[in-house]
Amino acid sequence: MTATTRSAARDSIAAARRVVVKVGSSSLTTAAGGLDPARLGALVDAVAGRRKAGSQLVLVSSGAIAAGLAPLGLTGRPKDLATAQAAASVGQQQLAHAYAQSFARHELTVGQILLTADDVVRRSHYRNAQRTFDRLLALGVVPVVNENDTVATDEIRFGDNDRLAALVAHLVGADALVLLSDVDGLYDGDPRLGGAQLIAEVRDATDIAGVRAGTTGASGLGTGGMASKLSAARLASAAGVPVLLTSAPQAGQALRDADVGTAFAAAPSRLSARRFWLGYAADANGRLSLDAGAVAAVVGKRRSLLAAGITAVAGNFDAGDVVELLDPDGVVVARGLIGYDAVELPQMIGHSTRDLPSDQRREVIHADDLVPLA
Repeated sequence: MTATTRSAARDSIAAARRVVVKVGSSSLTTAAGGLDPARLGALVDAVAGRRKAGSQLVLVSSGAIAAGLAPLGLTGRPKDLATAQAAASVGQQQLAHAYAQSFARHELTVGQILLTADDVVRRSHYRNAQRTFDRLLALGVVPVVNENDTVATDEIRFGDNDRLAALVAHLVGADALVLLSDVDGLYDGDPRLGGAQLIAEVRDATDIAGVRAGTTGASGLGTGGMASKLSAARLASAAGVPVLLTSAPQAGQALRDADVGTAFAAAPSRLSARRFWLGYAADANGRLSLDAGAVAAVVGKRRSLLAAGITAVAGNFDAGDVVELLDPDGVVVARGLIGYDAVELPQMIGHSTRDLPSDQRREVIHADDLVPLA
């Protein structure tokens, strides 16, 4: 990549002081399960090189379940939750020990952080996690993060470590996010079928309007695929963090000059921690369908939501819960903190504020508690 084609996003990633790096299971383990020391060592060398150049690094690493397969005599990723949790329990020890030994070659100390979705959904947990990360980084430690698969259930999972990495990038105030996988970037089609072209730069949604990303990777050991990486990249970039998507073998160059893979430009302004939590991290307990006028007011003009613009209500929520706002086509366009209980809203919807009882004339969702997503 020549200097004339370098983008501001790549320059920002190359110069970033605090970087989150995410690596998938397929980049660390063998096809049969168990850690691949050569692959893990190469990744650590790349991370350590960037750390020694002056940046702070947070490593979000998959691989715990995959690393536990061989020691338990399992031949594939478990289908049932209990066995998956058992594999994670064994594999997490293997993974932590391998990272500690490998980083020690560079005289770097690692710290393990295991997270569940509650740790970024509950605001008190979110702040506690922030403080832990900040202190570890101030002490020169490389935090190694994974979802706590030994206790996480389907109801409290992140879904995949790509989304976890995007959430961690905002939580720690990262200046860049690097997503490493078994594919060297985002393509306009399936690169395994031939004829697909690499998309080097993503400046906004129009650059990837026709992309159809797959939901599974080349390996059967992970839970993500290109679709999850694309979703995570869009989440982080929308929150103000530039993203580089490339393959694990290119980690060294990705962390040196960012002249590989696909670069996602960051939104012009970074969301506050509260607005990011509201828009992307918190669980939604209900949905409000809006008419076109309300969508224009909430999304286009950043105004409060009034009862007159609501066409339907779904879910069981209380005042102060997070709800999603849908346009007439059913697309989620915003999220916000609801000002009423679910039982109060049905008789209010579609009515002008002046026609409502005095105790129902306040906004359904105040503009300060709304985060447009479109």
